Amino acid sequence: MRILGIDPGLLHTGWAIIDVNGPAYHYVASGVILPKTTLAMPARLATIFRGVDDLCEQFSPDVCSIEITFVNQNPKTTLILGHARAAAIVAVAGRDIPIFEYEPNKIKKALTSAGHAGKEQIYKMVRMLMPAANPKTPDESDAIAIALTHANMSRFKF
Repeated sequence: MRILGIDPGLLHTGWAIIDVNGPAYHYVASGVILPKTTLAMPARLATIFRGVDDLCEQFSPDVCSIEITFVNQNPKTTLILGHARAAAIVAVAGRDIPIFEYEPNKIKKALTSAGHAGKEQIYKMVRMLMPAANPKTPDESDAIAIALTHANMSRFKF
């Protein structure tokens, strides 16, 4: 199974591709989609859409796992993050790739056994589980973690 993991964001959308064969995980690629901050909102969303669509074309994932937007103290920030997430989801859904959504605390718990793990803990676990990966940003590391979460959760029938 090939998994596309996405950590959506309007400034940085992290992505990762991993292959899973039984208990074996194989790192394929990862990176960050970076819409230009000088662009208007619709153009930035189009950049995310095109970037995710290109990833689907290039890597042909079997499934996608994406982080669920959580409501934070600033409703405007939550709404903007939701737009970025929607652009990624529509790109994947347009290719009929199944999408699985995971809450941030479930992702953290799946990797570290702690639902409130910090970015550094996530990074360390990603490096332990995927030694070939060398994420350069927290968004890229989070995307790998999101893909790994689905790899772990898909073993269970839910």
